[in-house]
Amino acid sequence: RSRLIIDVFFAGADETGVAHTTDISAGGLYMKTQAEIPEGALIMLRIPLGRDEQIMVNARVVYVSPGYGVGVRFEGMTDSDRSSLETAVASTA
Repeated sequence: RSRLIIDVFFAGADETGVAHTTDISAGGLYMKTQAEIPEGALIMLRIPLGRDEQIMVNARVVYVSPGYGVGVRFEGMTDSDRSSLETAVASTA
């Protein structure tokens, strides 16, 4: 995991918004949000990786810290998106 702090856009579980990551890896991330997203929910994330690059990925909420944020595991990420994310994470290490 890397302490990559970026704004991510999320939608799902009757919630939409912008959250801030506190850490991220090729397998998932933790995002700070006060939105009430239940454990097990499937959400869509749009993750900006650079000036002109972003990825869209489904993520499953694996744990919830009510009022603080949620931890998610990416699902069905393409090899290309995984490679782009790994490059972005490695550049912050």
